[in-house]
Amino acid sequence: MPFEWLVALRYLREGRLQTVLILAGVVGGVAVILFLTTLISQLQASIIERTLGSQAHVVIRPLEEVNRNVLPADGTAAIVQPRAQRLRSVDQWEAIVRLVARTPDVVAVSPVVTGAGFAIRGTASKAIALIGVDAERYRRVVRMDDYMKRGRFEVAGVGAVIGVELARDLGVDLGDKIRVRSAENRDELLTVTGVFDIGNRDLNRRWVFTTIKLAQSLLDLAGGVSNVDVTVNDIFAAERVADLLRAQTGLTVESWMQTNAQLLAALRNQSVSNTLIRAFVVVIVAVGIASVLVVSVVQKQREIGILRAMGTSPRRIMTVFLLQGGIYGLVGSVAGSGLAFGLLAFFSRVYRNADGSALFAAELDPMVALRVCGLAVVIGLLAAALPARRAARMDPVQAIRM
Repeated sequence: MPFEWLVALRYLREGRLQTVLILAGVVGGVAVILFLTTLISQLQASIIERTLGSQAHVVIRPLEEVNRNVLPADGTAAIVQPRAQRLRSVDQWEAIVRLVARTPDVVAVSPVVTGAGFAIRGTASKAIALIGVDAERYRRVVRMDDYMKRGRFEVAGVGAVIGVELARDLGVDLGDKIRVRSAENRDELLTVTGVFDIGNRDLNRRWVFTTIKLAQSLLDLAGGVSNVDVTVNDIFAAERVADLLRAQTGLTVESWMQTNAQLLAALRNQSVSNTLIRAFVVVIVAVGIASVLVVSVVQKQREIGILRAMGTSPRRIMTVFLLQGGIYGLVGSVAGSGLAFGLLAFFSRVYRNADGSALFAAELDPMVALRVCGLAVVIGLLAAALPARRAARMDPVQAIRM
């Protein structure tokens, strides 16, 4: 074994208490960083997945109708009330669908007809959002097959797919009939062909899926669609795709990032908080390693002086203390990774979703773990640099006299 390693390991053994304490600090610091990083990234991914599980990445709608302000001849100001928005179709929606399908990063497009109405059974009446879709296209935008509790996500003829809350409120199940009446006072008797649970109680109580043709008839939107839903390859490219489509079509185009701006702001704030915590932990670990090695240099002054008097070069003395810092970082990071995995495994069993599934997975990203371990070793070396330099510059005569 090289001379530097022998001396470094000997110093670590002689200062067992200091070694154990600083290793405990490094282990704790690495475990906290890995645990928080993994936990927050998984929770954020879960929140985004649940949010996007029930909506398109990009939605194209007609432009809003606005009043044109015309000043009277006498120049007096007039108060103009905002115009009520009526249900309108996307102009030339079939051409829009073809244009969107050719757009880079777009993976699915689905025309949708949606409007307000009521679901009626007996004396029970519930406000609903009637949604007309092509089931084959729509399931590529929203994974409705994953949310089906009974039946299948298939709409044909007078079939309807409803949420579990609405089915409970109306007391219906597969094969039962409900009457749907639109705001245009048109109604149709529909047969329940599927029941879904999308994970959102409000949507489970309001959404009623049927065919595009039937929705067009009930909502008095003959041959038209109220919006075009789009799914993109990268969810964080949705804003760029929305900007491109807005420029190409001149229509109202919104990405999920605009619709959920508050959620994204909260997630960004959470990431900033996590970064600050990790930086604080890194500083504490670095100061701890540096402090222990400074004390070690003071305690080993005489031995360092003897080694220098025997011809040991300053570079080799410096290497001894750098090795100690590196060992602290390496051993502490490996043990800290194990502790972080144990914490994830424990808390994943304790904290569960409402449906009993794990809130987050008990797994570490190998690349994240390697980066944190590498960071810990680098921090150990950097923290040891100042004490090592001080030891290397020590005058051997003065050191022996102390």
